[in-house]
Amino acid sequence: MAEDGAPSAAGATVPAVPADAAQIAAWVKQLGSDQFAQREAASRSLAESGRAALGPLGDAIRGDDLEVSSRGIEIVRKFLGDDTHASGAESDDTALAADAEKLLETLADGPDSPVSSLAVATLDFHAQGLTEAAREKLESLGVIINEGFLPTGRRGLQVVVRADWRGAADDLLLLPRLRGVVMMGLHGIRLEPAALSALGRMRGVERFELYGTGASDASVAALVQKFPEAKVDVRKGGKLGVGGQAGVGPCLITQVQEGSAAAKMGVQIGDIVLQINGEPIPTFDALTEKVGQRGPGEKIELEIERSIPGAEGKRINYTIELGGWE
Repeated sequence: MAEDGAPSAAGATVPAVPADAAQIAAWVKQLGSDQFAQREAASRSLAESGRAALGPLGDAIRGDDLEVSSRGIEIVRKFLGDDTHASGAESDDTALAADAEKLLETLADGPDSPVSSLAVATLDFHAQGLTEAAREKLESLGVIINEGFLPTGRRGLQVVVRADWRGAADDLLLLPRLRGVVMMGLHGIRLEPAALSALGRMRGVERFELYGTGASDASVAALVQKFPEAKVDVRKGGKLGVGGQAGVGPCLITQVQEGSAAAKMGVQIGDIVLQINGEPIPTFDALTEKVGQRGPGEKIELEIERSIPGAEGKRINYTIELGGWE
């Protein structure tokens, strides 16, 4: 008869009673054994121990032994429920899967290392099977997900979460499960640290729009570090409600959003913005930057030059109270 936690004649682990902390610690130590059979037996026993093994495994994974770390991550992966041959009833437990995913996310958010890379790869594999479900859930909560092109010509998903969405902060943790996202916009919603960490686990995003999210400078800097090639557009949340052509001057208004602060004050398509609060505005990019430094309800002094027939060259000054992103 096999001893508790030892391989049976058929090679399967047969737990007689739940393992205590000392037994789990011994198994964790055996993950680094010189003997392959012992490492395999310890891995099976820890996989069957479920929640009780999760904390000790997390500590071991953060250690200096890459063999132990890689085996530990593989065991945690089984707790996610992706592995059809994972043993033990607890491997299918929803709460255990959630805790295992949080552990992997913590490891993935750590300093760049073989362990963080393994955690990222494991989360990516896990997310592949969850992409469709995540998209359905997010769209049901009001997240806008469309196919489109960036100015660079790259095609992919453009995802926007607006202030009127119906989700909770935890629902934003589904975002890294989406695949093919090239633009990620968060407009008028407050971002908790966990949600900002989730943005850092997205892959291939070329543009982030953080409008009125309350993200700290340190959080934005961390995001920029993870996506050095991406454009990270951060604004405090003030919205003028106009569009124009980026990269060229002068600052010609080509769009005025209905109901926006600009529309309410009479700004028109074809107007050229000359100054904000006495500062010259040479391009639409400069206008975007200046408005982005202000929050909803703040007032700006806008000087424009009208170019429509019959009013060419006329200069008008507006005092405009900025709206907010919705």
